[in-house]
Amino acid sequence: MATYIHELLPWPRVRWSEEEIAKALSEAHRRQGLLAGRMQALGFPLRQEAELSTLTEEVIKSSEIEGEILDRDQVRSSIAGRLGMDAGGLPPADRNVEGVVDMMLDATQKFAEQLTKDRLFGWHAALFPTGRSGMHKIIVATWRTDEKGPMQVTSGAIGHEKIHYEAPAAALLEDEMKAFLDWYNAKEDIDPVIKAALAHLWFVTIHPFDDGNGRIARAITDMSLARSEGSSQRFYSMSAQIRLERNAYYDILESTQKGNLDVTPWLKWFLACLNGAFEGAEKTLAAVLQKANFWRKHAATAFNERQRDIINRLLDGFEGKLTSSKWATIEKCSHDTALRDITELLEKDILHKDEGGGRSTSYSLKEDR
Repeated sequence: MATYIHELLPWPRVRWSEEEIAKALSEAHRRQGLLAGRMQALGFPLRQEAELSTLTEEVIKSSEIEGEILDRDQVRSSIAGRLGMDAGGLPPADRNVEGVVDMMLDATQKFAEQLTKDRLFGWHAALFPTGRSGMHKIIVATWRTDEKGPMQVTSGAIGHEKIHYEAPAAALLEDEMKAFLDWYNAKEDIDPVIKAALAHLWFVTIHPFDDGNGRIARAITDMSLARSEGSSQRFYSMSAQIRLERNAYYDILESTQKGNLDVTPWLKWFLACLNGAFEGAEKTLAAVLQKANFWRKHAATAFNERQRDIINRLLDGFEGKLTSSKWATIEKCSHDTALRDITELLEKDILHKDEGGGRSTSYSLKEDR
């Protein structure tokens, strides 16, 4: 008796109820159009800033879903450089960050190009530049093997693992991936947003690599959504929304992969997640406009380069609390210089002291910025 969806005939030909997803799909298309219209009205500099913020969030959250925490400043710096934007004194990215950014930008900026085996191998190599996932050596830029046993998604302590899913045997991967890539690259009469949802499910069900399958599946999703809009510019982050719903994401994947060939529940979840991502885009847009308004308001105010850099970091979502010690470390200056910079901004009513004091004194931008 079959346990998983890929063991059923006629896999991979799945089915779904058009009627049950019609309302959510219509809403997704409506919000796609509204967001594109709003962004077009902003003008190029603000659109570029919004795209930088969105792509930064996408890269960070996609890795975070898998438990990997990337440095936000490095991610933003790497993406800014590739988009031809000023990195604003942000630190250079290490090769792990560069690899994730390379994959994401290749997927979204070259969305119209065919998805091929070699292209996927390139993405995989970019994700694992050292040939290791954490402490473990993995097979890079080729399909996985079953030398260490079947590919399983598990949880729990070693020796007491719970098996959530077991992927197709390695011997089947060439045929499975050929079928997937032929379908993905074919022009057929299917809604492109639905195709994005099916591509995500299909890829993670095959699970063709030793590691990185989730991140690559989400890159394929972003590529598919870019195709659905005919635009490389990204203004909403599916990965950020999936991160918020991570438990539900894994639950719906497991139930779908252990279910029958009716994937209606997966499509309903995906569309609800996508509509949630559009809501998240409103926050990104608000932050971009807030940043633009701040610099417009203070166009005549004198700031040194250190102050401008820190203010931009605060406007972009500074993680943790800003202290004089952090200021000195970030700007590579003395503690006295950092205090002078901060004092000037306090006097200009740009910063204010947070609650607390003494050695723990921290600072934030004024709320009326």
